[in-house]
Amino acid sequence: MTVERRIDAIDRKLLYELQRDASVSHAELAERVGTSTASCWRRMRALEADGVLGRQVRLVNAAQLGRGVNVICHIKIKNHSIETTEAFESFIASRDEIIECYSMSGDWDYLLRILVADVEDYNRFLMRTVLRHASVATGSSHFALSQVKYTTAVPL
Repeated sequence: MTVERRIDAIDRKLLYELQRDASVSHAELAERVGTSTASCWRRMRALEADGVLGRQVRLVNAAQLGRGVNVICHIKIKNHSIETTEAFESFIASRDEIIECYSMSGDWDYLLRILVADVEDYNRFLMRTVLRHASVATGSSHFALSQVKYTTAVPL
């Protein structure tokens, strides 16, 4: 039986509310989903144990911290050996500027989302760091002009 089949209407309400605001008290959360505080707490623990709920974080406004430029960067690596992909992925994990990385199908091997202060900051990071990595063959960058939609909520 998959986790999807075990999630009932109350669990879905709970997940919806937690994705909107995880800082509410258990009592408030229980009231919103229509259950007791104890039941709400047990359900949350079960969802955590099943791996449906992960760690709790607070969202930060990157622009307020001088990281207002979003760059989408496609990367091709030199080859697809285990050593090359592990070296590249280890490099990616070590860089705070890279906030998302996806291994891709199609023409490009990876898609990166990079947050930087400005175009000059990105140029420096790309030329001195990303493109100099031994596993990288080439890259292509796209600058976000504006953020039309951003959410961390998973559709329920």
